[in-house]
Amino acid sequence: MPHRKTTGTTDGVLLVDKPVGVSSHDVVSTARRALHESRIGHGGTLDPFATGLLVLLVGRATRLLPHLSGEPKVYEATIRFGAETDTEDHVGSVTAEAPLPTREALLAALPSFVGTFSQVPPAYSAKRVDGERAYALARRGETVDLAPVTIQVHRWEVLALRSAADRRIAEADVRITCGGGTYIRSLARDLARAVGSAAHLTALRRTQSGPFRVEDAVTLESLREVSKPTDVPSPTTPMMTPTLLPPLAALPEHPVQPL
Repeated sequence: MPHRKTTGTTDGVLLVDKPVGVSSHDVVSTARRALHESRIGHGGTLDPFATGLLVLLVGRATRLLPHLSGEPKVYEATIRFGAETDTEDHVGSVTAEAPLPTREALLAALPSFVGTFSQVPPAYSAKRVDGERAYALARRGETVDLAPVTIQVHRWEVLALRSAADRRIAEADVRITCGGGTYIRSLARDLARAVGSAAHLTALRRTQSGPFRVEDAVTLESLREVSKPTDVPSPTTPMMTPTLLPPLAALPEHPVQPL
C-alpha cells in the first residue's frame, strides 16, 4: 500500500518513457509504489497505444499540474490513409474507407491545420459525458456526441511520405507541435477528410512536453525495479541527477510555495 512521505525528499519531477500497451494510470501507479509517495500526477495523458514522454509531478510538485498541462507538446505520428476506424487508431474497427490522397492535395491542406481552430475529440477519449468517460460509452456501443473544443497547433513537419502503386500517399510520418488538449488522432482524421480521404494513426510518440524531452526520461521497466526513492534511475543529463528534478529547477517560472 503506497504511503505519503512527509520529508519532502520525493518532491519533484520524474520523466518516464511510456511503452506501448500501458496506460498513463499504470505508469503513475508504478511510480507511487517505487517512490512510496501517493501524491503523483501526470502532465498530460497518453493513449495506451502511444509511447513516449510522460511527465510525473511528485509530492508538492503536483501543485504545478495546472501550469504543465497547458505547455506545448511535440508528437511524432504515422498516419495511414484509406480507412478510418472507430478509435481513430489501428486498434479499432474500420468504419469508413476512401481513396488515398495525392501528395499535392495533402501538402496543400496542411496550412489549414495550423493556428487556433475547433476540433471534435474522438469518441474513444477520456472526455466526460454526463459524468462518464466517453470511451466507456463508446465501448458499450452507445452514440457519443462530444462538443468541439478549441485547440492550437503551432507546426506540422512532414518527415516522410510513402506512396502506393498509383503514387498516391498511403502513409505519412509527421511531427506536430501543439497546445495541450489536442488529439493527434483527430487531427489525422480531419486532415484526411479535408482531402477526400480517410485515415487513422498506426503510431504515436510524444517527444517533448514544455521544457522536458523524452531523451531525458527513464524507462518504465527501470522504474519498476526501484525499491526506494534514492534508487530512481537517472539519465546522464545533469538536470535529472541524482533522482528527481526539484520543482524550482524544473519550472522556475512556477515555484512551489512551502506547505
